[in-house]
Amino acid sequence: MPIEVEQKFPVADLGAVAARLAALGAELGQPRVEEDRYYRHPARDFAETDEALRVRRVGPARWITYKGPKLDATTKTRREIELPLPAESAGSETWEDLLEALGFTPVAVVRKKRRKARLSLGDCPIEVSLDEVEQVGTFVELEVMTDAGQVESAKALLVALATQLGLGGGERRSYLELLLA
Repeated sequence: MPIEVEQKFPVADLGAVAARLAALGAELGQPRVEEDRYYRHPARDFAETDEALRVRRVGPARWITYKGPKLDATTKTRREIELPLPAESAGSETWEDLLEALGFTPVAVVRKKRRKARLSLGDCPIEVSLDEVEQVGTFVELEVMTDAGQVESAKALLVALATQLGLGGGERRSYLELLLA
């Protein structure tokens, strides 16, 4: 079962973090716009169960993602299931139509400009996202995908990287939670 270990930090200067990442040898990608449409479950309250269901759009590409409840009190460690959807084309709204026909209702849309960086510490690949989130602010997310047996070492790795990048004051709430607050 894939587990996402994530830490998010509000930052004032994404450029300074990008420079620190480059100094560590990270490969920085080009900025892209992501739109995440979140859905409410018809029979349970995702806000109470700490779950999420979204459809992400990046240009014509799309994914559907389920995020399970957070597994600890300090990070955003949780089960994640992400599946690609067919690229957008005429009539491609059928996935959202299917969710709504099953009783799921849209909650909100989170839009962000994201620049990803990839680096490895030891043998572990880490994804870093530099995010400008509309109506929310600017953040850096550190993420490792791992299995249940490696969660604690992944958390320690992210703490070490956050320290190297000068990040502090972690934020556990999702962008959706911050937008709705």
